[in-house]
Amino acid sequence: GLIAPDEKTFAYVMGRPHAPKGAQWEAAMNWWKTLYSDDDAHWDKVVTIKGEDIAPVVTWGTSPEDVLPITGIVPAPESFKGGKVEAARRSLDYMGLAAGTPLTDIKIDTVFIGSCTNGRIEDLRAAAAILKGKKIADGVRAMVVPGSGLVRAQAEEEGLAEIFQQAGFEWRLAGCSMCLAMNPDQLAPGERCAATSNRNFEGRQGRGGRTHLMSPAMAAAAAVTGHLTDVREMM
Repeated sequence: GLIAPDEKTFAYVMGRPHAPKGAQWEAAMNWWKTLYSDDDAHWDKVVTIKGEDIAPVVTWGTSPEDVLPITGIVPAPESFKGGKVEAARRSLDYMGLAAGTPLTDIKIDTVFIGSCTNGRIEDLRAAAAILKGKKIADGVRAMVVPGSGLVRAQAEEEGLAEIFQQAGFEWRLAGCSMCLAMNPDQLAPGERCAATSNRNFEGRQGRGGRTHLMSPAMAAAAAVTGHLTDVREMM
């Protein structure tokens, strides 16, 4: 399906390096504004979600679908059905987790913020807001990899890079980095990472590495406490 663009979307795209210019911009705007639903459209179902009622989520297993609210506990394999029972058992074994463990009790070794998934300027602002005036926990390695060179430059102009560095993060060049264990940016076997990338498969961040996916703000909170943390407690 399509989500109708709004004025915020248009403002975000305007002036970008690959955005239409001049008359082409006006033509594009006219086309984009046709993507709205008809006034007399009928829907099979209308779903209303209150964002403030949704707890931050993290992954516990080795697939992006293995996700729970941070207020939850590691699930037991027996709570699943069919072939998912064995898949959950394998995930827990690989991740080194025991069923019933509160997610907030899971300690981390590394924090990776950025890459193409959560390396936009808005993402870096959200993480920096949590980190400002704080330091990462002892024994935690943390890095930020902006999603593009443009984002990196803007973050430096806004003072975000300085906030990350003062907190103890490495401020890296834009690229893929630890998202897929590129070059030396890898987890050692058994190391656990709070990551904002988009995949947590076995070995994704290094052979034997354990990945927990979460938002930039959640990753920043984990960097400060040294364990998976409900970022709402730090706001």
